[in-house]
Amino acid sequence: MKRSKGHRNAAAKIDRESLYSPVQAAKLAKETNVAKFDATVEVALRLGVDPRKADQMVRGTVNLPHGTGKTARVLVFATGDRAEEARAAGADIVGADELIDEVAKGRLDFDAVVATPDLMGKVGRLGRVLGPRGLMPNPKTGTVTPAVGKAVTDIKGGKIEFRVDRHANLHFIIGKVSFDDRQLVENYAAALDEVLRLKPSAAKGRYLKKITFSTSMGPGIPVDPNVTRAMTAELDA
Repeated sequence: MKRSKGHRNAAAKIDRESLYSPVQAAKLAKETNVAKFDATVEVALRLGVDPRKADQMVRGTVNLPHGTGKTARVLVFATGDRAEEARAAGADIVGADELIDEVAKGRLDFDAVVATPDLMGKVGRLGRVLGPRGLMPNPKTGTVTPAVGKAVTDIKGGKIEFRVDRHANLHFIIGKVSFDDRQLVENYAAALDEVLRLKPSAAKGRYLKKITFSTSMGPGIPVDPNVTRAMTAELDA
């Protein structure tokens, strides 16, 4: 792929032979952002797991202490009082049978989906639409729940969901380039803590194999996977 001059200049600032600390990587991500908008800062991990085996799947959620920098559009499948609760909590789209039909036909103007347990029998048929986009409600991530108001509030407040793919890669966002270094690093630390907590007991060998920071359109920055604690100490020195 032919890169733009801006991308090549940004990439030239990164030493591919080095592993940067999270603080250094956060600074570089902002310096190498080539977008003309407030780009998202993303993290990609390569894990030492075999996702083909059920006992090595890594999937979870975490509330980022400083949020994601954007307000997610939340769709809720609910009826009656639960639907009203979702609207009161700030859900953007709420409905049941008709809404399920709309999504089945291709409606995708939302970033997260919550459903009450009684509707999952019907929502389940949306797996082919929502599943590949990582939007299918799941009890393990708190998106299949009778407490729809809390679920909406959590998502709007910066809750992110992550799931290892079939190549053992895992992605999540830690904020925007407009965030300061501490906010980005503290968000990264919170997400990484949860990924580490979810390490499958069946996984053998090195768990964190490779970590990369990048912005939406910027080059990747290699991050030292051995730095998992006291990440902000560098900022306090």
